[in-house]
Amino acid sequence: MGSLHEKPEHGFGGLLSGLREAYHSGRTKDLAWRRSQLRGLLRLLTEKEEEIFDALHDDLGKHRAESYRDELGALVKSVNHTLKNLERWAAPEKAQAPLVSFPATALVVPEPLGVVLVFSCWNLPLGLALEPLSGALAAGNVVVVKPSELAPSTAAFLAANIPRYLDPKAVKVVLGGPEVGEQLMEHRWDKVLFTGSANVGRIILTKAAKHLTPVALELGSKCPCIVDQLDSKRDRQIAVNRIAGAKWSVCAGQACVAIDYILVEEKFAPILIELLKSTVKRFIATPECMARILNAKHFQRLSNFLDDKRVACSVVHGGSVNHKTLTIEPTILLNPPLDSDIMTEEIFGPLLPIITVKKIEDSIKFVTSMPKPLAIYAFTKNEKLKQRFINETSSGSITLNDAIVQYVVEGLPFGGVGQSGFGQYHGKYSFELFSNKKAVFKRSFLIEFMFRYPPWDDSKIGMLRHVFNTNYILLLLGLLGLRR
Repeated sequence: MGSLHEKPEHGFGGLLSGLREAYHSGRTKDLAWRRSQLRGLLRLLTEKEEEIFDALHDDLGKHRAESYRDELGALVKSVNHTLKNLERWAAPEKAQAPLVSFPATALVVPEPLGVVLVFSCWNLPLGLALEPLSGALAAGNVVVVKPSELAPSTAAFLAANIPRYLDPKAVKVVLGGPEVGEQLMEHRWDKVLFTGSANVGRIILTKAAKHLTPVALELGSKCPCIVDQLDSKRDRQIAVNRIAGAKWSVCAGQACVAIDYILVEEKFAPILIELLKSTVKRFIATPECMARILNAKHFQRLSNFLDDKRVACSVVHGGSVNHKTLTIEPTILLNPPLDSDIMTEEIFGPLLPIITVKKIEDSIKFVTSMPKPLAIYAFTKNEKLKQRFINETSSGSITLNDAIVQYVVEGLPFGGVGQSGFGQYHGKYSFELFSNKKAVFKRSFLIEFMFRYPPWDDSKIGMLRHVFNTNYILLLLGLLGLRR
């Protein structure tokens, strides 16, 4: 079987031994094997579509359309892109060899890392498990996937179906809670990818240090959205459509790339708020149009933000909560205190603070005073301002005049910087994340230069100087004894 329900005390030594045996058999390096695994993923996504919809609805109350847009459809698109480009990505790349080494060939050969471990998160429980898995398999690795126990239906679906569609000796699904994750990290891996909170990321990184295991961390952050004044009514509405969609229609704001807060000029704020109110009423017309909060613990965390009286009085729309259904109405707040929890912690929910500034240019200073976010969004038609956002801020990504869509652009890397994480994947970047770029240098015995060896003298230093300065004419004259 490709899934495990072992108790942590039994350890995972046998699991890793079996995976290393599968890897050392060499079959995962074969492009035909890699393609077969990717095609298996496509069959899984196609044949089990209804079960996937049911699992995501069970875990998060996601509508079928949201599940298809953000996870299933995005995965099919991504895997097809990988299949189309795999042969080119896996091919050796020529590198420039110095003329002094002629005849010689320099290559960069991508090779799989070996046995990799993927920790996925609960908010996109299918996508955050299978997107990195597809990249790891494309690179020729064997893989363990540890789904989030907080999305139990999706985790159970993965455990039951991955062994049926993929090589069960090369891909394993391990179920369990934090104790299982900690037990897995007691072992040596060739790469670990973790998606989740910064607090757990620190634990992963600390445990990985014991074995010098390389780690990629995809963490959360407070992603800002800067909204400049837009003169056209049409442009304003399109901007608000994209903002509302990025905040409330992606797992109810429970996404690392969701808009966390808005920065806008004081005079434009009332217009923006009214547009947001009318748009969210249209978008979230019925309860099934928005996912629910994950569980009672996360619901209480979000409710606590609103329990702060200083924050409660800043609510300009929404604010109602339902403990029974774990739902929170899309909520807009105007200028909550900057030292309140809602402005110092990642929100990860359907609450949207709006912070006003005197001039839109002041938003740059505001953003750069905060930890580097996973994403920055800016809506403006001012080309100079766009360039300032690009040049003067630092983030995992910056998207102008849209939000969240950068996540499904395979040609762009996805990842954080600073406290929002490190390591990038998606598309070719997934392949590279799970590959080692091995340098290969080939020479012949035709030419040999003795000045590279002792015993040393000043003439050899002169020859070496010509080599490192790439002054091959003087080198040739020196070799011919025509210049000292």
